[in-house]
Amino acid sequence: MIARIWRGITSLDLADAYREHLQEMAVPRLKDAKGLLHSYILHREQGDKCEFQVVTFWRDMKAMRDWAGSDPDQAVYLDEEDRYLLDMEPLVRLYQAHDIIE
Repeated sequence: MIARIWRGITSLDLADAYREHLQEMAVPRLKDAKGLLHSYILHREQGDKCEFQVVTFWRDMKAMRDWAGSDPDQAVYLDEEDRYLLDMEPLVRLYQAHDIIE
């Protein structure tokens, strides 16, 4: 199983709007992804900013590449995200994930 973690930071005053944007734009794209096992949107406030992380779990690298493209280390951005994000990080973090509780 592969975990793919993307991170973005907004100003605190745009955090609610950005969370809605993710729900409306990212979640529908993920629902149709073959090989996607689970996904989470995490967020935390840090002073006048809000950090978001989208964590997705994939069956294998092939399934993730089918969704993300041939270079799965590259971040995938949705339309209008530059309106919310303070920085557009070019890379995501990929990890081998292992169940520890069955």
